[in-house]
Amino acid sequence: MRNTLGDLNNHLFAQLERLNDEEINGEELKEEIERSKAVSSIAKGIIDNGNLVLQAQKFADDKLDNTTEVPRLLNGGE
Repeated sequence: MRNTLGDLNNHLFAQLERLNDEEINGEELKEEIERSKAVSSIAKGIIDNGNLVLQAQKFADDKLDNTTEVPRLLNGGE
């Protein structure tokens, strides 16, 4: 699978490292801060979506029997 939560974690730490680069300043720093806000917003959406899928799977495990078709999103699009 491509683009895992581990990949997201790596991207977030890479962004943090760019923000900690003491050699960037002025307009370049402002651009990096804006980029960080965008990355953070997208990451939050990804994490929220993952949490929703997890909660739905927990619900399905508790409420559905083995003959009920699971929504495509919950079984990896298979």
